[in-house]
Amino acid sequence: MEVTRWDRVQPALPYLFILFPAVFALLREWRWEVLALTVFAAAWHWLIVTKWAARPLPLIAYFVVLLAVVAVLVRIDTVFTVTGVGVFVQCFALLPGWWAYGGVAATVGVLVAARLEPGRPPAELLSSFVVGVLIASATGLIIRTIAEQNDQHKAVIAELKDKSAKLAALAEDNASLHAQLLSSAREAGVLEERQRMAREIHDTIAQGLTAILTQVEAAEAAVGEDAPAARSRLDTVRTVARESLTEARRSVQALRPGPLEHEAELGTVLRDFAEKWSRSTGVAVSVGVTGDPRPLHAEVETSLLRVAQEALHNVAKHASADRVRVTLSYMDDVVALDVRDDGRGFDADATDGGGFGLTAMRQRVTRLAGNFVIETAPGLGTGICTTVPAIPAGPNLGS
Repeated sequence: MEVTRWDRVQPALPYLFILFPAVFALLREWRWEVLALTVFAAAWHWLIVTKWAARPLPLIAYFVVLLAVVAVLVRIDTVFTVTGVGVFVQCFALLPGWWAYGGVAATVGVLVAARLEPGRPPAELLSSFVVGVLIASATGLIIRTIAEQNDQHKAVIAELKDKSAKLAALAEDNASLHAQLLSSAREAGVLEERQRMAREIHDTIAQGLTAILTQVEAAEAAVGEDAPAARSRLDTVRTVARESLTEARRSVQALRPGPLEHEAELGTVLRDFAEKWSRSTGVAVSVGVTGDPRPLHAEVETSLLRVAQEALHNVAKHASADRVRVTLSYMDDVVALDVRDDGRGFDADATDGGGFGLTAMRQRVTRLAGNFVIETAPGLGTGICTTVPAIPAGPNLGS
């Protein structure tokens, strides 16, 4: 516990109440017995209080001997009456409960008896005794109250220190947990970034290379039959290759798709892409925009464009369709993208969610808290229905 000023002063008080009266008495008249009794009283106090004060018998012997020495000193010189005040302090410091008041009464009785003068009436002695007990008891009560408050103060300080230590430990645990959460968040961010890059690469490089392979195969078939047609095919291959290379570089740099960087409307970008796709695949495609077109958040527009690209890529690769309809619908709170073909369709349950392309589309839409639905059946074509919040253009949402 914290050591207070009272804790430092209290042990010295008995010595002061013994030595100060002795100095005055010896300066007034030198007496060896005063010096001897004073030294004995100080030594007796030190021996008992510091060694055996916790034991009842030594404590009783301490007060008996000390009161005897005080009585002799008071008989020699009344200035030693002050020493009685020091004994009062010791009564309340060493004796428990009501025993302290009994010690005070005994001390007052010794002081009154030591100053007994012939001819003093008993009533005067009794009144002196009562007044002395009352004054000493009141003083002792004040001392005991101070001591109790001191103990309470130290207990409160100890409790506060304990709580402070617990709070510090809790803060350290919270800091450790916060560091773990940050580490987990960084790991999750790395994983999300890897997934995002996988989607970007799949939606750009894979689609472009697939288109290149398709055109190369068509060019090979046409070389022997129609050289101009072969050159046209090869020109298309060259164009698609350049666009794929450009998109690959943008994906690595985690930038938005090229067409959207120039503030073009999403509907216009979809039409341009659909026209190129139609020319390269020979499948008729129409693009319709409903509602009030408006700029959306970069990631919303990017995700919708990637979904449309992947859906058309799947049509070219799997559907054997003759026509495709792409519809972009702007509503109050959401924007919807619908891609439908008249191809052969498939059994959605049998595909267990589809391949990487369908998974990538679903992940993009889910990441924006949107809905992704596949409507298909064998022989009835396929519809990709996507709905995402119409988040207005603004700062980056983060990956």
